[in-house]
Amino acid sequence: METHTLVIGSGVAGLTFAIKMATEFPHKKVTIVTKAAKGESNTKYAQGGVAVVSDLKEDSYQNHIQDTLTAGDGLCDPEIVAMVVKEGPLRLAELIRWGANFDRDTSGKLNLGKEGGHSEYRVVHHKDVTGFEIERALLKRIALLPNIAILPYHFTVDLITEHHFNTTDSSPTSCYGAYVMDEKSGHVFPIKAASTLLATGGMGRLYGHTTNPLVATGDGIAMAYRAKADIEDMEFIQFHPTALYEGKEGPAFLISEAVRGFGAFLRNGKGERFMPKYHPKAELASRDIVAQNIDRELKKSGDTHVFLDVSHLEMTGFKKHFPNIYKRCLEAGYALEKDMIPVVPAAHYLCGGIKVDRHGKTSIRNLFACGECTRTGLHGANRLASNSILEALVYAHNSFLYHKANPLQPSPLSLPPWKDNGNPFPDDQNAIEQQLKALQALMRTSVGIVRSQEQLKKAEAQLAKIYQEATTLYNHSKMSPPLCELRNMVNLAHLIIGQSLERTTNKGGYYNVDLIGNTEKIRDREPLLCL
Repeated sequence: METHTLVIGSGVAGLTFAIKMATEFPHKKVTIVTKAAKGESNTKYAQGGVAVVSDLKEDSYQNHIQDTLTAGDGLCDPEIVAMVVKEGPLRLAELIRWGANFDRDTSGKLNLGKEGGHSEYRVVHHKDVTGFEIERALLKRIALLPNIAILPYHFTVDLITEHHFNTTDSSPTSCYGAYVMDEKSGHVFPIKAASTLLATGGMGRLYGHTTNPLVATGDGIAMAYRAKADIEDMEFIQFHPTALYEGKEGPAFLISEAVRGFGAFLRNGKGERFMPKYHPKAELASRDIVAQNIDRELKKSGDTHVFLDVSHLEMTGFKKHFPNIYKRCLEAGYALEKDMIPVVPAAHYLCGGIKVDRHGKTSIRNLFACGECTRTGLHGANRLASNSILEALVYAHNSFLYHKANPLQPSPLSLPPWKDNGNPFPDDQNAIEQQLKALQALMRTSVGIVRSQEQLKKAEAQLAKIYQEATTLYNHSKMSPPLCELRNMVNLAHLIIGQSLERTTNKGGYYNVDLIGNTEKIRDREPLLCL
């Protein structure tokens, strides 16, 4: 199969880029590959909104820039932050022209929310289902473009680079497309492309307890890693402070940051409001600070969760702003007029990933990346709330501008077929699930909100055993999406643990009890082989 542009992932980043490419080049084919239904992505579950300076009288670019830099704890790229913030209003206006609806007041002005880390009201939203609304508008527009083909339930196994050609060429690595599996038939085939964009989202499932959907297994980062792309800042994982606690594993329902912006209080098991004693902004401190102090309260008390209290708020307004959250809590048995919401931090967002420049270019030729799978320099050590969709919109546009100014041509090379290991054994679902649970438990207990050198080194040793088990499964089982996801998550765990051990100071979302005041260089380690 051949296409001009291959987009892997169907969230806001991939869909926005695909729309722009298909519109600008109506005679060139754009193919979107997604491993689930075409609308299943992290975007769909984004509640909060898009952080954009939309009123220069009440807000300013400099305020948004400073809030982003403060949240990033000194590790943001100031030039990238300024670029994204200043381009944000243009990209939001474009999204509105494409049919996305956002809440407005009686005068028609955008109804803005305020979230943790923000100094002003600047978060544009559609009730508490903003991501779902954006995804709807983008998919509707894509349906009008005949040169876009979407392949749902197709799993991208690997990027195609020189090493698949058995060549001794020592020139810089290039991407020629990807090997893709039809999940219904199990057939793996190459898709040749002049340009490939990874827009595969995050990796929350690696931690088990996460606000991300089950599809968030870090596939794009793992593929790029195996292709030798530069991967950075993987130690910076943002744990959302307030996921609904229901005493079970798996994806958790997110209680939006905007609820605290609306005036909710965090209380411990004794009913005491605790955040004011930890930070002057209390519940509106940045996510890393709130999550770390919830973790501190839980370790002090031995409780499994804390509470988010909205009972003092004007409930008619609350229901209007957060109808989905109110309904979901009621279904779980909590009437918010009188009941507090049990909450606990959960893996939410990866601030690092595939290193890209301001146009989304990776270190591999003809390979681009956009969205949560990237490390752009915007987030630094901790993402400012609702900057993620903003980043995706701006970088999708910048990648498009690069393609417009530098048209890429397909390679004359014929792609080799996928080399199946020929093993007739079906995949062992029980063994895959067993290794996945072991991996998730390892990451939760040893590579979570608060880490230590001892825990990380033990995790490194334990991961080596999981890696061996996963390698055996991969080499002796028939290819399947669960097997590929396990392979990818093992690679990501290696990157996170390894880059955590390399970090010498605590920053943002990374907190190591052994690094308080420590600036010594951590030992070098041997790299773990890719599966």
